[in-house]
Amino acid sequence: MPHDLCVQLVPLFDGLVLDDQMEIQRKTRFRMFGKGDIVFSPASEPQLTIVARGSMKVYRISPNGREQLLRVVEPGGYEGEARLFDNDGAAAADTAANAAPAHNLYGEALGDTKVCILRRSDFMELLGTHPQLSLRLLSAVAGKMARAEEQAQFLTMGRVEERLAMYLLDLSKGAGGSPRIRIPMTMRELASYLGTTPETLSRKLRFLEEEGYIARRRRDILIRDPDRLEDI
Repeated sequence: MPHDLCVQLVPLFDGLVLDDQMEIQRKTRFRMFGKGDIVFSPASEPQLTIVARGSMKVYRISPNGREQLLRVVEPGGYEGEARLFDNDGAAAADTAANAAPAHNLYGEALGDTKVCILRRSDFMELLGTHPQLSLRLLSAVAGKMARAEEQAQFLTMGRVEERLAMYLLDLSKGAGGSPRIRIPMTMRELASYLGTTPETLSRKLRFLEEEGYIARRRRDILIRDPDRLEDI
């Protein structure tokens, strides 16, 4: 990807003409992070963080000090939009979307990751000249709220194997229905996302493999029978 086309990855900006996209691009700065590096934290200044290459996990720290994974951001995804509007009430929307205040979120690189960063002052200036971005941003926040609600319902499922099966099927759907998928996080992170322990997750993966639902080689998964997996 050409260095100066980062914003074209982002659905928020894809309705703008090239000149407008380039104007936004000139306001961004690029940073590279290695696996385990903190991309942003509650102490970071308000900014829009766009993943250009690699992936980033977004999590919060619970009152008992445990990490709670919220989502994994892939290229074209972004975080931080609610904190851009802290004084305009949008932080409340982000609280609903994440079940955590916007100030309590962390972003961490899952591997070599390139991000584009747009500062709050520059973003607010863009809204003045491109008011259509406000509607797109509201739509994006609404989408996050819907996904957060799905995850909340997802975590109420009684059996871990049900949650795991749904997660694998969702990955397949995101890959265009391909039965070959790759889990984009470590087993510890996936266990956190599924609301279980790494030991239980390992047992459930082994169960799915032994029963012929999937074939697995580390994080690479082949879904052998999606219909059976859906009915688990």
